Amino acid sequence: MPLFMDIHVVNDDNFSVEEVARAHTKDVAIQDKFGVKQLKYWVNVEQKTIFCLMTGPDKASCDAVHKESHGGTACNIIAVADDEFGNYMGKGESINDLAYTTSGIIDTGYRTLLMVNTFDFFDKNSHCLKKVYQLINTANGTISLQPNKNIVASFTIASDAISCVNAIANLLNDLGNAFEYSLSLVTGKPVDVNGKHLFEEAKTRLNVLNYISLGNKICIDLATSLILKKESSLIEVDVAKLNIIQTDDFAFIEHVFSIINTQMHTSDFNLEKLNAAIGLSKSQSHKRIKAITGVAPGRLILKLRLQESLGLIKNSTKTIAEIAYDLGFNSPTYFTRVFKKEYNVLPTSIVK
Repeated sequence: MPLFMDIHVVNDDNFSVEEVARAHTKDVAIQDKFGVKQLKYWVNVEQKTIFCLMTGPDKASCDAVHKESHGGTACNIIAVADDEFGNYMGKGESINDLAYTTSGIIDTGYRTLLMVNTFDFFDKNSHCLKKVYQLINTANGTISLQPNKNIVASFTIASDAISCVNAIANLLNDLGNAFEYSLSLVTGKPVDVNGKHLFEEAKTRLNVLNYISLGNKICIDLATSLILKKESSLIEVDVAKLNIIQTDDFAFIEHVFSIINTQMHTSDFNLEKLNAAIGLSKSQSHKRIKAITGVAPGRLILKLRLQESLGLIKNSTKTIAEIAYDLGFNSPTYFTRVFKKEYNVLPTSIVK
């Protein structure tokens, strides 16, 4: 039977776990009529959200149970794969189907996601990736390998995630110039009001942060930073040392990255064309992009081109000159010079 998960956003000042439990009992009482089985539910009292996991013949049948039992239809329902659910939501327990964390508190369903993106220049540090996996497991994270070989892990408690990311950064920093990494943290809902996939909005923000955290940095979203402040009793965190990206900045910087990634392969793409595409003056563009990423727009274009070159140099049969031209550089000599300045190695030294 297919697996589904839904989200309910309740606008009621009297919202409580007890009220949700009573509604769930009503769901269970009539679920057989629709061929549905309620498996588990998560409650976030602060955000007034409920997430329900169930099996059923289709989305309409799952929603019909809620509608008939108490009238509280879901804001959205998505299909969920068993393995994906386990990777992101699997840890924890339930009592009468109400989700609890392993520490015995009510599980809100929200998760803090970590992305680890690495590049090993000389392929001599694979043992460190094994240590990264160990650090994630030790911090109660659940690992999900991605098609692009990035590591994504899910944490129930944000302070566990930040402890883990600090430990990973310390580990990778010891490798010196032979290793490039970016570490990103976001916190989000398993099901969004608008979306078709598990943690869809959170994963989008995670990928954006992955670009922003170029050059061995840790970036987190505002939601994670706010949770860390609340969990300050669990861990000492100097939030001021983290690169925190404001919620309103995500759409803008995602648009910027999309333009650069689409246009970087043409040699005539430059700062002037970027500014025209985003509709800002030179000074406005410089101020906003640098405030978010920590680097000036022109520097950002260069860094993204260089980052793209890393995988191409290692995995492509093309020459260094061909790769340089493909990425919009007018001169292979200039490409080699800026590559060496950025990574302290020559591009020819990492060719397989």
